[in-house]
Amino acid sequence: MGIWFPDVPRWIWALAALISMGSINLIAVKAFGEFEFWFALIKIVTIIAMVIGGVGIIAFGFGNDGVALGISNLWAHGGFMPNGVTGVLMSLQMVMFAYLGVEMIGLTAGEAKNPQKTIPDAIGSVFWRILLFYVGALFVILSIYPWNEIGTQGSPFVMTFERLGIKTAAGIINFVVITAALSSCNGGIFSTGRMLYSLAQNGQAPAGFAKTSNNGVPRRALLLSIAVLLLGVVLNYLVPEKVFVWVTSIATFGAIWTWVMILLAQLKFRKGLSASERAGLKYKMWLYPVSSYFALAFLVLVVGLMAYFPDTRVALYVGPAFLVLLTVLFYVFKLQPNQVSQDAVRSIS
Repeated sequence: MGIWFPDVPRWIWALAALISMGSINLIAVKAFGEFEFWFALIKIVTIIAMVIGGVGIIAFGFGNDGVALGISNLWAHGGFMPNGVTGVLMSLQMVMFAYLGVEMIGLTAGEAKNPQKTIPDAIGSVFWRILLFYVGALFVILSIYPWNEIGTQGSPFVMTFERLGIKTAAGIINFVVITAALSSCNGGIFSTGRMLYSLAQNGQAPAGFAKTSNNGVPRRALLLSIAVLLLGVVLNYLVPEKVFVWVTSIATFGAIWTWVMILLAQLKFRKGLSASERAGLKYKMWLYPVSSYFALAFLVLVVGLMAYFPDTRVALYVGPAFLVLLTVLFYVFKLQPNQVSQDAVRSIS
């Protein structure tokens, strides 16, 4: 937004985004789904157009007087991995941040009409989406532009579209980036609100958060999530130059903790099943249990890297402190899984 309105403080836009996305979530689940559909469509169409146009530049010389660029930039200018393994390791924290939210697939199971079919289909499509939208886009960008020049002359997405003759590319890409940020905020409010609502239903959060409006929206849980997100607005006001690294690092720590708990719960769940119950599982973890232990080891590696680099170390102060706060609140409010929750656990384990 600063490109279009350079004189407006960035915290104003952060607050406006939070209010708008919070309002959408408070209306109805349908409103969340509708906005998320259009946000996702904008991103998908833009990336596919960039990939197709980039392939045209690489293979057929579109926008380059008919001279095909080829893919030599992938190994030129210092070769593949020019900064060695250290460079790759330094990137992992930001890479992890890019994948935040994949666990939301599990949260949607409770509202899916046919979760036994739709959830496996959604998870199975993740591989192809990563291949196209992450690997595909990076392959095109790194083939067209030398890696050591990316970012020095502007956004590679903007430069690619301008190369193809689209002179308003900067405005278009800026709009896409804004919708992507709004999509992240929209999904974050939805998932955290539903998680708090679910915990309250199971007796693991104050009972007041288990209440919903007439149209089924857990408004109290959503309002608390929105209130916590106001911290991001405050940080944008106090430390605008550091807020991005701080927030991404803390969010990454939170995601790692969530993924570790999911993996441990899955391991314990499978261990508690009888042979016949294991045989009856309709959607099994690939290469279980090796894949689960490998994933846990990788997450531990990323935490170690966050501790090693000063810019991301703040997450290891804030994250554990937050977990201690949750533990204190758990005992202060005398929270325990209710009998319904305990019976449900026994029935599947």
